[in-house]
Amino acid sequence: MNKQQLATKIWESANKMRSKIEANEYKDYILGLIFYKYLSDNEVKKLKEQGFTQEDIEALVEEDAEIVKYVRENVGYFIAYKDLFSTWLKMGKDFDVSNVTDALSAFNRLINPSHKKVYEGIFNTLQTGLSKLGDSSASRTKAISDLIHLIKDIPMYGRQDYDVIGFIYEYLISMFAANAGKKAGEFYTPHEVSLLMSEIVADHLKDRTEIEIYDPTSGSGSLLINIGRSVAKHIDDERNIKYYAQELKQNTYNLTRMNLVMRGILPANIITRNGDTLEDDWPYFDETNPAETYNPLYVDAVVSNPPYSQHWDPSNKETDPRYARFGLAPKAKADYAFLLHDLFHIKPDGIMTIVLPHGVLFRGGEEGEIRRNLIEENHIDAIIGLPDNIFFGTGIPTIILVLKQKRENTDVLIVDASKGFIKVGKNKKLRASDIKKIVDTVTTRDDIDKLSRKISREEIRRNEYNLNIPRYVDSSEGIEKWDLYASMFGGIPLSEIAELSEYWSAFPELREALFTNSTDSYVELAVDDIEQTVYAHPAVKAFISNFMKAFGDFDSFLKSELITNMKSLNISKEEVVLSANIFARLDSVPLINRYEAYQLLNDEWGKISIDLEIIQTEGFNAVKKVNPNMVIKKKDGKEEEVQDGWIGHIIPFDLVQRTLLSVEYETLKHKEVRLTDISSKYDEILDSLSEEEKDSSLTNDSSDAFVAKEVNDKVKEIYADVDTKEIKALNAYAALSKKADKLAFISAHDDVVWANMETNKDGTYGKNAVNAYLKELQYAFEFQEDSFEEKVVKVSKLMAEEKEVKAQVKAEAEALHIKTKETIESLSDEQALELLEQKWILPLTESIKQLPNSLIHVLLIKIKSLSEKYAVTYSVIESELKETESTLSTFIDELVGNEYDVKGLSEFQALLKGE
Repeated sequence: MNKQQLATKIWESANKMRSKIEANEYKDYILGLIFYKYLSDNEVKKLKEQGFTQEDIEALVEEDAEIVKYVRENVGYFIAYKDLFSTWLKMGKDFDVSNVTDALSAFNRLINPSHKKVYEGIFNTLQTGLSKLGDSSASRTKAISDLIHLIKDIPMYGRQDYDVIGFIYEYLISMFAANAGKKAGEFYTPHEVSLLMSEIVADHLKDRTEIEIYDPTSGSGSLLINIGRSVAKHIDDERNIKYYAQELKQNTYNLTRMNLVMRGILPANIITRNGDTLEDDWPYFDETNPAETYNPLYVDAVVSNPPYSQHWDPSNKETDPRYARFGLAPKAKADYAFLLHDLFHIKPDGIMTIVLPHGVLFRGGEEGEIRRNLIEENHIDAIIGLPDNIFFGTGIPTIILVLKQKRENTDVLIVDASKGFIKVGKNKKLRASDIKKIVDTVTTRDDIDKLSRKISREEIRRNEYNLNIPRYVDSSEGIEKWDLYASMFGGIPLSEIAELSEYWSAFPELREALFTNSTDSYVELAVDDIEQTVYAHPAVKAFISNFMKAFGDFDSFLKSELITNMKSLNISKEEVVLSANIFARLDSVPLINRYEAYQLLNDEWGKISIDLEIIQTEGFNAVKKVNPNMVIKKKDGKEEEVQDGWIGHIIPFDLVQRTLLSVEYETLKHKEVRLTDISSKYDEILDSLSEEEKDSSLTNDSSDAFVAKEVNDKVKEIYADVDTKEIKALNAYAALSKKADKLAFISAHDDVVWANMETNKDGTYGKNAVNAYLKELQYAFEFQEDSFEEKVVKVSKLMAEEKEVKAQVKAEAEALHIKTKETIESLSDEQALELLEQKWILPLTESIKQLPNSLIHVLLIKIKSLSEKYAVTYSVIESELKETESTLSTFIDELVGNEYDVKGLSEFQALLKGE
């Protein structure tokens, strides 16, 4: 399984295991155990790298002071052999929950002093929570044993971005957040929002060689990690990134530390604090040596997603340097207190991004005063409005504020990004293309219609420092307009045709080919087939040709980047290379939405990058591997994991079948199609039956399928009644017993085709031969077309064919499956490379090539809509109404009734005539 499949499997199992335990709590147990596995495997790995044998590992005991000292100094902590995660697995039925509690206690007391800030108390939440896993030692042992076996297959190490454990850890956090309701906000920022903030920060820091980043409300640490990842794309040595984090809640603070450690960040680069950010501000210092460790903490970037509109205590904070210049946030809403805290801690050339409720843009009072001061001091760089329902546990609209200590410009970029998203269940989610578009807009500070605008300080002053986004950027859809003259008399307004000006610029003379020339303000459609006219037009052909030329060598570029360099390319940076290449090609092509192209790239890159990670970690031969396909099946009321065939480690079975085993594949597909056809035939025959025939025993209770046994019994009855001249003669022959009578009968009856039966030595025909021929004659009988008998016989024949084809499909599918496995395992290097090209490059190039057609399709819809909009005028409608009224009035003349009916009809007729 790749990391996504493994993460999904673990989540599904863990969610079932947690039973009635709240998702918000259960996450601490499973994530804590994953972290313990990481530390346990990490110790073994490092010791083996230093020459320790398996025998040496098994000799690790706490009583050996010398070895404990050595391990602590080299690893940062000590875990005895009996307490290793791998040892728990080996214990089998001897494992007990006490093994875990004892191991966690031992870990805490055996941390190296230099690593205490990173590891001390990190398992407190797991230790105290074990009691909630059951009401007895046995039930707790079973629960913890199940969790240990669930996570045992997570690999802990890899190369480059093959960060399996980190990926799974964050995936589980996100899934627990999705199930934790309002509590999710305490520990998780949605990945897409985190990525958006990260990319903005990374662009600002891209030219630096050493970077310090800080999250004062760190939650699970995912936001901080994503910032580090984005920054790492621009820096040569990731060890030059230092991470600072502060978190109030103990269990969430533990998540921060675990997450940072498991990403392979050096302990020396992890500086964390468990405290109230608004009360216990840095400077940071070591309590044992405050003078020499004093650090006022000014960093290159601060990122945060603090709790929204939280109560806080502003008492006696007027002189706090964080707030003194700007003012104190109100007691009921600490939003600006967090913002000012973040701003205070960035260096003069630093940057900060913070997620806040959109109310901070326009609320008055103390917040309005702080906002005015921030504008006048020129700190607010950009405001990004996000879609509502984008965070777990709250549907309120939120914003990202980007601030800097020093800025060259004095305007504020406002971005309304609330319209770009996809729906995932109840929540909205930013797509990769949405994130890319927002980041590009912020970094280039472009004014884009319906999306962004730079606002001068003077305009903000005129609006009394109200920064509510709709005041400055109108992202609403335009109201559809209807031309009064065209509605009455027809024609298409030139003003509405002019709204498609970007198309007319890209396709010169196309407008003239589609519409009649007119000096008036209205034109008519000049062609009958819009689609044919558009695609046949020289300008459109030239546009498509230009696009194809721009991407003519795109596949060879991708092959060079991904296939030739697969072992050495930097996976974390490669998508940037590919997107830059796509954007450069699109520079010469008008109209095509570059972000639509980027989304196509991102959709495929998610799959490609996983494959590249595996190849760089396991070697090229990973392409030639298959894995057992493990599925969950129920047996005796219990679910168990069993193998159901094989799956490609990297290469999908269906790709191999379509390319290298195409003959067998097509043969099998043809038979599967035939089964589908047979099913359709059943439906057709069912639909043709009368209700009485459907209610017969031939169909099931719901009359939507035939019953095989009943059909076959009915067929026997039908054929038994078949009686032709030849059948009668054969039945008469079968009644004879003497040889002489049989021979005389044969000579006298040329109405029987005797040659169709095998004779006995004496010239007669045996009973078996006669009965077989009789059956053949009956089954060859043709019933009247569309008769009940004809339909039942047809169903019977279809059932026989279906049974035979199903057996063939099953046998051939099994054979093809095994042959596919053997083919993958025996691939030549050339075949493997060709399959990778088919999997990685072909889908992307084919989807990119469809972009011109997608764009032209949109134009066709717009033109057709214009032509239909005013096709039916008011005068036509009025004429049709009068004709209908006249017809109805005529019908009234033919109606009869009593005195009152006639009087009522007469009055109605008068109304129709307008009298």
